[in-house]
Amino acid sequence: MTTTRRKVAAEGIIDALPDWFTALVQLNGLIAERMGLVVTDFHCLHELNRGGPATASSLADRVGLTAGSVSRMIDRLEAADCVRRVPDPHDRRKILIEPTPEGLERVADYYAGLTVRTRENLDSLDDEQLRVLLHFVQTALDDTAAEVARLRSTAAAAE
Repeated sequence: MTTTRRKVAAEGIIDALPDWFTALVQLNGLIAERMGLVVTDFHCLHELNRGGPATASSLADRVGLTAGSVSRMIDRLEAADCVRRVPDPHDRRKILIEPTPEGLERVADYYAGLTVRTRENLDSLDDEQLRVLLHFVQTALDDTAAEVARLRSTAAAAE
């Protein structure tokens, strides 16, 4: 690929990413609404699914919310049958928040169509293209997490 074509392709990707992210935010908002949640509740459920059960304070750190906000969020998620409070098996004084199978199944049902189409799109790529795409996605995720941490630390320093 020539330098010019490479530059055009890179700019095309950079230009498309905000639109993709906006569409994902809209999708998550619609799913959260249909589940009787708000988007931050929905993100919390995802975090619990990916990162495992957590105490309320640990969950607050993981999703970047205050303890009070997380407490209200857990109440909403529990009322929607998406999470439950369980004793910590290692420290009975602590309570862990864990996702319910029913809540996770509801989320998976909403994403089922997109998941099928995404798998079909990925099936059209060869092994090398998949490797490159996975590298890009993992690197972009790491870079985004680093930027979130940087912005949170500069906001904390400004207070």
